[in-house]
Amino acid sequence: MIYLDHAATTPVHDEIIDEMYQVEREVFGNPSSLHAFGRKAKAYLNRARQFLAESINANENEIIFTSGGTEANNLAVIGTALRNQHRGNHIITSAQEHHAIIHIMNYLQKLGFHVTYLRVNEDGRVDVNDVKRALTNQTILVSIMTVNNETGVKQPIEEIAELLQDHQAYFHTDAVQAYSLLDIDVKKTGIDLLTASAHKLNGPKGIGFLYVSENTPIQQIQFGGLQERKKRPGTENVVGAYGFYLAAKKALENRKANFARYVRLNRLFLQTLEDETIEFSVNGSREHAIPTILNISFPGTRTDVMLTNLDLEGVAASSGSACTAGTLEPSHVLEAMYGKRDERIHNSVRFSFGSLNDEENVVEAAKRIAIVVKRLTKQD
Repeated sequence: MIYLDHAATTPVHDEIIDEMYQVEREVFGNPSSLHAFGRKAKAYLNRARQFLAESINANENEIIFTSGGTEANNLAVIGTALRNQHRGNHIITSAQEHHAIIHIMNYLQKLGFHVTYLRVNEDGRVDVNDVKRALTNQTILVSIMTVNNETGVKQPIEEIAELLQDHQAYFHTDAVQAYSLLDIDVKKTGIDLLTASAHKLNGPKGIGFLYVSENTPIQQIQFGGLQERKKRPGTENVVGAYGFYLAAKKALENRKANFARYVRLNRLFLQTLEDETIEFSVNGSREHAIPTILNISFPGTRTDVMLTNLDLEGVAASSGSACTAGTLEPSHVLEAMYGKRDERIHNSVRFSFGSLNDEENVVEAAKRIAIVVKRLTKQD
């Protein structure tokens, strides 16, 4: 099997598993305890928090550990909305956000909040002018992802943040697909809230963080203890946090080399598909996309049939976000880009590169994909 679904999740590096196992065995104290066992656990937690904060130019007390990107998004959006509803009830997002944002917005609408879902262009990007036109004196939050998880297209985060500098609205970005691959500076950019998750960068599942600027008031949405700055109760996942730290450290130390490698793999993959003389097109802007994600339309095929046949040929890919895997629903991201009647929403597949890929298996995967496409479109 050739794994081309790193945007869904990634394998944990062996050395990280080994270190996490040692921590699990030896650092079992509760970080909230005052005795030596608790202090030792707290030290590991603090080391992780400090590094992750520095990685985005944040302060240590602005990082809240969560169970992953979904929980971080819930706390960011719902917490900000509830805490600031006395200032307005309008929120702006885009129609192509991850379901971890879209479904939150659906919930807030039931509570009486007004949500504007911005359209995206065919290149997969939000237009900053649309954000500007949507802003009102009732807008309290704008939530736009840094990189789309299905197309890999980067959004104009810096321009949106600049637009909001003189507005009361807080700015949240889901950076799950961007963190550790792109340079992120929350202070310089003007981001108020940011979401990241460990399992997208060869770290463990079940751990993420939410950056909350010290000037951004949010309301807790879970209740219990006073952990995580009184915003996220529950005994901290020390082992997970430390695994996140280890994965982020390794990814950031190799960020430039990894980025260059993914650019090569991306180009080689597309060149091989071209050499195989099959018909295809890339969805979304190539200019503004990260090199790890390719969303490709194969005319004359169907996504579900493609994925089944690719699996039989030994290629693991997906139709988009992992949370919709196994369903036949068309991609809401591609619908936002092209409309509900465009054939591309029914014949596109996402391929995403990562640590399990090299030039040899990327070329082999492209050749296997070509075999499937020719079979399904009855090409010789």
